[in-house]
Amino acid sequence: MGQKVRPTGFRVGIVEDWRSRWYASRSEFGDLLIEDHKLRTFIKKKYEFAAIPRVEIERTRDQVVVHLHTARPGIIIGRKGQEVDRLKAELEDLTGRRMDLKIVEISQPLKSAVLVAEDIAQQLAKRGSFRRVVKRSLDQVMETGVDGMKLELSGRLGGAEMSRTEKASRGSIPLSTIRKHIDYGFAIAKTTMGVIGVKVWINLGEYEQEQNDGTHAQAGKAPQRAKRARKR
Repeated sequence: MGQKVRPTGFRVGIVEDWRSRWYASRSEFGDLLIEDHKLRTFIKKKYEFAAIPRVEIERTRDQVVVHLHTARPGIIIGRKGQEVDRLKAELEDLTGRRMDLKIVEISQPLKSAVLVAEDIAQQLAKRGSFRRVVKRSLDQVMETGVDGMKLELSGRLGGAEMSRTEKASRGSIPLSTIRKHIDYGFAIAKTTMGVIGVKVWINLGEYEQEQNDGTHAQAGKAPQRAKRARKR
């Protein structure tokens, strides 16, 4: 198992659900794929500080349903739902299709690898010490009760002349174990010295245990082998 395999891509279709759920013919597939990318880019750029780790898209014949997972739903909803209506109208102008928005609140943002990576990137962009930021993030995430966490920063750390990679981890991160729910996040910190890449892996435990606890209803269920009946 190579170390460059993305954990979410490694599990999609097996224990993780697809981020875009629709079917199209060969002639329309490319256009719809680009449209999905435009929708995600527009939403992330417009609501940069709304803590949106994931945007799921479902398509029917005449409608597009966008599921916005966010830790700050008040920013997107606005007063009396005015902001949602405005965003819905803008997305309809962008795509020319009938849109429907569904807001999904994230109760524990520190268990989302994307949100943790974006938080670290924002602190680095404000000229925070990367060692202090890494230690603080590890402490905060591990206090939530996760099984493990790994961080990786790459770039001109601390304003050094030569770029390098710093790694830090706590607990266990079994990337090859499919039944483990490894959440992966990536963010970019644009500093005055250059760009710093931030990668975060968080071990949320086993999918089957999460389903039993009811903490992640959207997660897939790990496949179980059927028990072979034996006659005595």
